[in-house]
Amino acid sequence: MYGINEIDVNELNKQLENLPENVKLIDVRTPAEAARGKISGSENLPLHLIPLKVNEFNNNETIIFYCHSGARSAQACAFMSSKGINNVYNLRGGIATWAQMGMPIAM
Repeated sequence: MYGINEIDVNELNKQLENLPENVKLIDVRTPAEAARGKISGSENLPLHLIPLKVNEFNNNETIIFYCHSGARSAQACAFMSSKGINNVYNLRGGIATWAQMGMPIAM
């Protein structure tokens, strides 16, 4: 997606093996969607709540957003960038691609 930093499934999987403290993995799906399975180590923050929580993020951390297909998480990246938070990444293809690639889904 143009103008959005992206990370692919394989790269994220490698990072998850030793996720630094300054990296946040954020699931922007609804709580009902997240309850069906998530990427281990992620926290759920639905897309519509991000504007209310934007002050909790800063440029000293890396934020990786994901959703089902990558569209909502791309919106989250664009919003954060518009607020001056630039170290944000979108998981290309979302959790759907994550699952298709055989990566583990946590409950």
